[in-house]
Amino acid sequence: MLKFAIVGAGVMGTNHARIARSVPGVQVAYVVDPDRDRAERVAAGCGAQATTDLADVLGRVDCAVVASPSSLHEQHGLALLGHGTHLLIEKPIATSREEAQRLVDAAADRGVVLQVGHVERFNPAVLELDRLRDGIVHIDTARISPYSNRVEVGVVLDLMIHDLDIVLALAGGEPTAVSAIAQRPRSATEDLVSAIVEFDNGVSASLTASRIGQNKIRTLAITREKDFVSVDLLRQDVTIHRVDHSEYLSDEGTRYRQTGVVELPFLENRGEPLYLELSHFAAAVRDGTEPRVTGRDGMRALDLAERVRAAAGL
Repeated sequence: MLKFAIVGAGVMGTNHARIARSVPGVQVAYVVDPDRDRAERVAAGCGAQATTDLADVLGRVDCAVVASPSSLHEQHGLALLGHGTHLLIEKPIATSREEAQRLVDAAADRGVVLQVGHVERFNPAVLELDRLRDGIVHIDTARISPYSNRVEVGVVLDLMIHDLDIVLALAGGEPTAVSAIAQRPRSATEDLVSAIVEFDNGVSASLTASRIGQNKIRTLAITREKDFVSVDLLRQDVTIHRVDHSEYLSDEGTRYRQTGVVELPFLENRGEPLYLELSHFAAAVRDGTEPRVTGRDGMRALDLAERVRAAAGL
């Protein structure tokens, strides 16, 4: 039985506590939050002990989920890693590359698992894309949400970073050029950003993230050399389109005829992405294997997010 601590009892910490209690072989032992009432409320829901002081759990748990504010990720992460605690740290991994590097180095020094909470990588539709990476030419992403004043950071680190992480995993190369524009009609930080990323292997990506939409949209569109893949992350759907035959006829006026094949793959890993993420983390800890989203993956996503922000003049 792996003893877990949930560090941070906000929205994400509450979700982690709710899910972790149903993961086989996992016991949520502590919930840590400076707000005692909030810590006790979340702890009561999973049979854990509440505390306001991270020092109370150091050396007493096998694993921890760090869901505190991003500005505290390095402080909390290094304290836990120093006691040999395996970490699942929410995205973004940190607020700077230097902080992220210190977390990655500390995990390597102690030989423990460091996984970053890019939960969209555990969306069953994204898991299916592992077998569709060949021949990618271009990737389009859209991540749109209605406005919420709860979020303190800009839309790049809040929303777009999910898609930047997915694009980095799919593109198979290193980004060489980044351009972007930003709009901020509702807040002091960016509310809408559109970016284009070019990779050294010829793959390109166009990404849009907005928190001033009127509904929730999470989509990917992947142009490959011989087909087109559309993904709805909310519905967990993948559709592959292939043109089988096309013909242009003009004997009796302009006509166009096209036939194609539409494939709807069976998704083997149906379920809530957060449950799949936590189960994967627990398995990586038990088996000593590298997680799907490593600390270095989290650092690459943060690097690219900062390049997008810089290109947009933020």
